[in-house]
Amino acid sequence: RKLSARSDRVKCVDLHTHEPWMLASLYNGNIHVWNYDTQTLVKTFEVTDLPVRAAKFCVRKSWIVTGADDMNVRVYNYNTLEKLKTFEAHSDYIRSIVIHPAQPYVLTSSDDMTIKLWDWDKSWQLVQTFEGHSHYVMQIVLNPKDTNTFASASLDRTIKVWQFGVSAPNYTLEGHEKGVNCIDYYTGGDKPYLVSGADDRLVKIWDYQNKACVQTLDGHAQNVSVVAFHPELPIILTGSEDGTVRIWHANTYRLETTLNYGLERVWTVCCMRGSNNIAIGYDEGSILVKLGREDPALSMDSNGKIVWAKHNELQQANVKNLGDINIKDGERLPISVKDMGSCELYPQTIAHNPNGRFVVICGDGEYIIYTAMALRSKSYGSAHEFVWAADSSQYAIREGTSKVKIFKNFKEKQTFKPDYGAEGIYGGHLLGVKSSTSLTFYEWDSLRLVRRIEIVPKMISWSDSGELCCIATDESFFILQYNQDIVAQTPENDPNITEDGIEVAFDVLNEVQEVVKTGFWVGDCFIFTNSVNRLNYFVGGEIVTVAHLDGVMYLLGYIPKDNRLYLGDKDLNIVSYSLPLSVLEYQTAVMRKDFDTADRVLPTIAEDQRTRVARFLEKQGFLKTALQVSTDPDHRFDLAISTDNLTLAFQFAKEAESPQKFKRLAEQCMKSGSFELAEKCLEESGDFGGLLLLATSSGNAEMISRLANTSKQNDKTNIAFVSYFLLGRLDDCLELLCSTGRLPEAAFFARAYLPSQVSRIVKLWQEDLGKMNEKAANSLADPEKYENLFPDLPNGIEIEEILKPRLGSLSPASEYPKVKSNLEVNLAEVIEECRNGNEHTSEPVAETPAVNKESFEDKEEDNVEDFNIDLNDIDDDIDAGDVDLDEFDEDELFDTNN
Repeated sequence: RKLSARSDRVKCVDLHTHEPWMLASLYNGNIHVWNYDTQTLVKTFEVTDLPVRAAKFCVRKSWIVTGADDMNVRVYNYNTLEKLKTFEAHSDYIRSIVIHPAQPYVLTSSDDMTIKLWDWDKSWQLVQTFEGHSHYVMQIVLNPKDTNTFASASLDRTIKVWQFGVSAPNYTLEGHEKGVNCIDYYTGGDKPYLVSGADDRLVKIWDYQNKACVQTLDGHAQNVSVVAFHPELPIILTGSEDGTVRIWHANTYRLETTLNYGLERVWTVCCMRGSNNIAIGYDEGSILVKLGREDPALSMDSNGKIVWAKHNELQQANVKNLGDINIKDGERLPISVKDMGSCELYPQTIAHNPNGRFVVICGDGEYIIYTAMALRSKSYGSAHEFVWAADSSQYAIREGTSKVKIFKNFKEKQTFKPDYGAEGIYGGHLLGVKSSTSLTFYEWDSLRLVRRIEIVPKMISWSDSGELCCIATDESFFILQYNQDIVAQTPENDPNITEDGIEVAFDVLNEVQEVVKTGFWVGDCFIFTNSVNRLNYFVGGEIVTVAHLDGVMYLLGYIPKDNRLYLGDKDLNIVSYSLPLSVLEYQTAVMRKDFDTADRVLPTIAEDQRTRVARFLEKQGFLKTALQVSTDPDHRFDLAISTDNLTLAFQFAKEAESPQKFKRLAEQCMKSGSFELAEKCLEESGDFGGLLLLATSSGNAEMISRLANTSKQNDKTNIAFVSYFLLGRLDDCLELLCSTGRLPEAAFFARAYLPSQVSRIVKLWQEDLGKMNEKAANSLADPEKYENLFPDLPNGIEIEEILKPRLGSLSPASEYPKVKSNLEVNLAEVIEECRNGNEHTSEPVAETPAVNKESFEDKEEDNVEDFNIDLNDIDDDIDAGDVDLDEFDEDELFDTNN
């Protein structure tokens, strides 16, 4: 059950062909449209306050057409819910509406005993009226094989067949003892049948060519209100006022099952071509259920011969007969189809045996084995399920939920009843039997229990070698390794064997959270389609996506000579995708650690496939081999870094001219101590902040000097300023500030470090500021004019002259522990020593005369107080237009991410 929607009495249901929508017209005059995928009511509107007995989608016009007891036909746009047309169509209740599939026609039938044909292209003109019934016309239905003819059911106990353009009926079918409520045409091409249901509680099958009743179905306890031939499945659906929907076999007329959802009387049923969904309308709501399986019945052997079923018709095609046409991935193949005749049962599954000589068709609780070439019957029997063994001469069938039979060369070999029941069986190298809670593997010949696993599988697939097995569940799949040698060497009386079999029979290699729809093995590669319509293959713990499919596709097989995978959809369209065998062989050899074979196969792999192989090798840990194989520049760069081949990585980065690659490589070089290569990388990437970090961290004054000049040339003024300052090149710092228009900063810098330059800089500042504000410029004090405002300036100039020779003298890093910091140096003592002609050292200096010492110490304390500045109080409103602050990326400069 896909949808259960409670509502007022439902008189008609319809299904949209493109959207997951179910339409329900109600006795209270409303229309409901449900999305059965999301279980939500997506549209609802009131048509009238009287019952709406008929409503249909007209998809090509985006319409809903309704007919109600007020005798009016109404047309709505189902996207906007706008009412487009209303007209009175009959003189009594409207019972049925049919939309013509190709012409702009709508047929309506009514309690006024007439059928009318309307043309919407001619402003809903009445084209023809069909008269002949003597009671209410309950339903009309078009003939799917000839849409110019239609049939009608009436309470006058007759069924009439009509033709457009002719007012009188072609013929009348009589046989029901009471009024006929419903009819439907058989959609298959093999039988000219109609089905009808009436108030006599009977369902009749009619041959409308011979005008005779061929079968009567008796089983309902009340009036039969609806009948339908399913367009996809070999079943007849009948609904009754007894509250049940009965499902009958369309060929044997056997009652298959009865549906009763407790929603009182059944009034309407809708089926749709291309879908197994069935909508049912009741007194108390509507239900949407899905019957059977929608997977197509088709199979391909290893040579490209395909057998499929269209209803009961078997057809054959061969992808080898395409010739030399250029096949594009994902495009429908123009294959020629050969009809093979009708099958005696309705095919639900088709499967070739491993060598392709035979094909089995299962359905209706039976199986038939045919020769694959001529489709001659070889064997048959009753079975709920059929599977082939890896040995083409063996197969097994399941009878019920408790018995399994093994056959060899079409003769029954043995029968057994599994201890835990048999709700499903699986073929391959071992016979798998599924119970409600577990999966048990048996040997085919001896039926020895190999292993019982607590898992409920949906699909099992074995590799050709029998070493690997994929078990797929509803949520994931497992890759298992079968230890065949260990099992063969384990005697049946081994004390280590438990009731669950041989514990070491299987090793779990991988668990993958992917939902497998269809799949098979090529070598050690498992190829599969998943729930989101991707074509993938799994090898060595890695999933490789081959293609994104346009819709649901089913894997048929792989032909090594063509290097192509083949898939089909439920409409029996065949497509293919390229998958080179050499790639699969190479990956299989690597997984088996057969490196000699891998080396032989590698030269045969095309260049455009090399990177795919390299990524596989990387996943397996063979990084150096992957580096040799890969052709993708980005991948090769990544592999060079992973293998610590930094010189080669530098070459790849140089070829790519990628600053990002150089930055990444520089980081790796610094981690590994390759500072010279790191410097080259940082220079290539233009990462001046990184160069500054590297130069200062390594104490490389020469590198800082080069960086200062280079960054200045590239307008990276902040880096240049810091570099000059670290080198003690104060004049260069000052000129850099001036050249970049930072005259206020230059003036304060000169006041602190180069007092002799203060006057010159102030003049430049006044000149520049005067262009915008002369009053502000005049407020600046020049030390030459206002010496009284700068009483300590001469001392500052003297100190500058004394310290200037020492600014360029850089102590080696090894002297760092011995050198006092600036805060520990007594400036008064230094100046006094220099005045006396002594060279100051970092060791404690001799005492100076008390008076001079006090005067200098007092001034020094005053200066310290003057410059005791809280950095948080500095004004942030600074124009940094010429300073490239981005170059100082903290994360990159200080490597905070690592």
